[in-house]
Amino acid sequence: MTTYAALLRGVNVGGHRKVPMAELRTVITELGYRHVRTHLQSGNAVFSVPTTAGEPPDTGAVAAVLGRGLAERFGFAVDLLVRDHAYLRSVVADCPFPVDGVDGRHLHVTYLSERVGDDRLAGLDRAAFLPEEFRLGDRALYLYAPEGLGRSALAAALARPARWKGVVTTSRNWNTVTRLVEMTRD
Repeated sequence: MTTYAALLRGVNVGGHRKVPMAELRTVITELGYRHVRTHLQSGNAVFSVPTTAGEPPDTGAVAAVLGRGLAERFGFAVDLLVRDHAYLRSVVADCPFPVDGVDGRHLHVTYLSERVGDDRLAGLDRAAFLPEEFRLGDRALYLYAPEGLGRSALAAALARPARWKGVVTTSRNWNTVTRLVEMTRD
């Protein structure tokens, strides 16, 4: 068995695109996945998938199956990413910002469906946003927003859709990032 986290994008925000967590667990279970758990109402699910021929299933294939199941159940497409424990753990280990003593609501990770280069962030005057900062990682963008995400001008600049054309993105605060590592631990 391999344990994965599914990170759904843009569900249960402002009363739109509702995906109740109980129904999400049901969909995942009906797809044949096991040990299904959810975290918060923002579209975080953890589940185990049987290993085939000694190899863990590809995260893209698992995401495609889950995406079809969600579209059938809820009647709308849901962008999502699926990541395994090793990847989630590496995101925490590779965090470029000090995490000791940081309020977990001020540090965020935007998970990306693919690796991106600095060219996506060209023209962004990093100094103009200080003390807010960001760094790119492995299919992840780390954002430190000491006044919170709701007040972050940098978060707004980074979130422009044209910047991420063709890339699925979904963000989580540090509290959720670390909780998903705990939940996916085998």
